[in-house]
Amino acid sequence: MTVQGWALIALFVVTLAALVKPVGWYLHALYEGRRTPLHIVLGTVERGFYKLGGIDPQAEQSWRRYALHLILFNLALLLFTYAVLRLQGVLPMNPRGLAGVGADGAFNTAVSFTTNTNWQWYAGEVALSNFSQMVGLVIQNFLSAATGIAVAFALFRGFARREASGLGNFWADVTRVTLYLLLPACIVYAIVLMAGGVPQTFDAMVAATTIEGAQQNIALGPVASQEAIKMLGTNGGGFFNANSAHPFENPTALTNLLQMLSIFVIGVGLTWTFGKAVGDTRQGWAILGAMAILFLGGVTLAYAMEAYGNPALHNLGVEGANMEGKEVRFGIAASVLFAVVTTAASCGAVNAMHDSFTSLGGMVPLFNIQLGEVIVGGVGAGIYGFLLFAILAVFVAGLMVGRTPEYVGKKIEAREVKLAVLAIAILPLSILGFTALSVVNPAGLAGPLNSGPHGFSEILYGFSSATGNNGSAFAGLTAGTAWYNALLGVAMWLGRFFVIVPVLAIAGSLAAKKHTPASSGSFPTTGGLWIGLLVGIILVMGGLTFLPSLALGPIADHIAVAGGQLF
Repeated sequence: MTVQGWALIALFVVTLAALVKPVGWYLHALYEGRRTPLHIVLGTVERGFYKLGGIDPQAEQSWRRYALHLILFNLALLLFTYAVLRLQGVLPMNPRGLAGVGADGAFNTAVSFTTNTNWQWYAGEVALSNFSQMVGLVIQNFLSAATGIAVAFALFRGFARREASGLGNFWADVTRVTLYLLLPACIVYAIVLMAGGVPQTFDAMVAATTIEGAQQNIALGPVASQEAIKMLGTNGGGFFNANSAHPFENPTALTNLLQMLSIFVIGVGLTWTFGKAVGDTRQGWAILGAMAILFLGGVTLAYAMEAYGNPALHNLGVEGANMEGKEVRFGIAASVLFAVVTTAASCGAVNAMHDSFTSLGGMVPLFNIQLGEVIVGGVGAGIYGFLLFAILAVFVAGLMVGRTPEYVGKKIEAREVKLAVLAIAILPLSILGFTALSVVNPAGLAGPLNSGPHGFSEILYGFSSATGNNGSAFAGLTAGTAWYNALLGVAMWLGRFFVIVPVLAIAGSLAAKKHTPASSGSFPTTGGLWIGLLVGIILVMGGLTFLPSLALGPIADHIAVAGGQLF
């Protein structure tokens, strides 16, 4: 570990902290449906969308109606993307003449981008046309991100409203988030990326002469526009197979820092928005404090492991940090920070190969995902996932003080606790269930590159990433088979919508309740004790659920490697 590395981490944290309130303020304006400066230019466009769709943006929807419209909308998007991928060979903007994608691959990719996962079994530059990338995938990047933020807004209203039956309007939420936040921000961001060296062109490739005098064709395309929403929307799907390790996606140390900041910025802003929505910004700061503790703990452990290097090499007298699978232009600290950011934020972008991390260094990104993607998490999904744990935490606190638990003025009763447990239980059921099926089935065992505990980690990481809607991977897993395309696709759908529906049900239940003022017997939910309880609940639940699988995978791998056994 170096002073320069810690300085980068400190710069990232300080810059991000400075952005929390201004971003949160703007998101709160969208949450309330208030005018912003962009309404002067885009207000007519917004009204045109409502008129075209026959939508009354002021019409309140119950949680059931909100959920129904959300599910039907995303099903339509899934079918649209599936059709684009299957018909790729006859659609325009296909300069390389690529054929349509196979049925199982198209299904996996359509589900992946609909659920904000962006898991990629294919190499984008050789498998997908410009039309498929721009129309099939980038549209999903915007709308899946907007869907997550819309659900967060609905849950905020559940906590903030009193004796109400409505949670807002799904169509209005998605339209405002897309039109006034994601689109304008990504236009500016894409221009900044182009200035930093990211290409934006419809040319298929450029010819280059290597040092040896050979001719090499380097793939090009509309990269900057996809890169912007990929990061800001915590999508993560790369235009190129190497993702943000590719110099055309992430050319410099500055673009690397901007990409990490953009992955986190909306997620941290939403914590302040939540506090403002419930009338006490200290609630949002408390949530952000718990997220920061978990994030910094992960960064410290992963950085220490990668800086120490491979124990097997140390046993041979070879000292040095682990640079395998990392870009020299970024180094250890920037690679580790990116890995922890992207797995804490439900963004599958990578600038280094997680499969090449040391056993315990690679365990940190895996464990981040298994905690439920709540350490900032995906845009919207992180904060509503974190609030599920907050509900369980106040339930535990209520047991300790001997009274009905309360959180931000709402009594947390049996219905909310059951729904929260149901939503959280989806992760271990899907991750561990599908992993177990894959390690006893020949089709599943054909996937991992390595044997032993490292191969098990590759499978475990794959289903953790899919269910957690992250999208990053241990690069050793060959996932482009019918077995993995099907099971990973199902895992992605479960991890997204089987969590969203209980969250909306909780929001509906809370909105109908009266406000309960805090009293001397109320458990405080803004101080250090509350932050510690939140962190403890998240770690205990994650540890108890996934520790056995981690013991079979990365922990066993570390012990074996330290003893000189390699896989």
